[in-house]
Amino acid sequence: MILKDSVKALFSADKELSQSIKNIFGFYPGNIFLYQLAFKHKSAANETLNGYKLSNERLEFLGDAILSAAIADYLFKKFPYKNEGFLTEMRARIVSRASLNKLAQKLGLDQLINYSKDNKAVYRSVNGDAFEAFLGALYLDKGFVFTRRIIISRIVELHIDLESLEKTDVNFKSKMIEWAQKEKCQLDFEMLGETGEGYNKMYNVRLVVDNTTYGEAKDFSIKGAEQLAAEKAWNAMTEKGLIIDEPAQ
Repeated sequence: MILKDSVKALFSADKELSQSIKNIFGFYPGNIFLYQLAFKHKSAANETLNGYKLSNERLEFLGDAILSAAIADYLFKKFPYKNEGFLTEMRARIVSRASLNKLAQKLGLDQLINYSKDNKAVYRSVNGDAFEAFLGALYLDKGFVFTRRIIISRIVELHIDLESLEKTDVNFKSKMIEWAQKEKCQLDFEMLGETGEGYNKMYNVRLVVDNTTYGEAKDFSIKGAEQLAAEKAWNAMTEKGLIIDEPAQ
């Protein structure tokens, strides 16, 4: 498979992108189209397929789930005696939009993104979105086992300091509550329902600010769902310019 993909890269329609991925992650793409799509931001999407504008949004959705699953699996095995609250918090810190934006830049993925130069400032999460879309493309191209290996060996173990991250206070629920108090906004976490039973029970929570929903999430605990919904709300409101996020240096 590795030899086949390296040969394909020599005749790829996008040799530059194939080589960039090899340089950053150590492998050649199989289906280069998936990666081209992963780095195509919606602001640069012109082609349509059955009325749908081709951009990286669907791959971003997939990559978000793959990244969350891989990180959850890694943390579960890395910290066998920590409770679910700790694991949820650590996962949220690793996959936060601010963290992914910085990680994408550190890896050089921001140089591969195809976007409208006039609009990048508006889309504050363009780098993190492309990073997740890349993982979605990788999953479709190589499968989950290979994708997980890349996430852990080429990203987490090389670029994420878990010890430092564990000591860093990044609690999105607290941040949202503090922001709402400062801005005198009404903030509510609303329980939408439960699914499953026993250990498979999941809680669905949404975060509402001044009667507008900005984040909705599911998790195996109410606390975890609130934390994830708060992170989604923080990222969404930051991208809209409603919150000015100033990540710690």
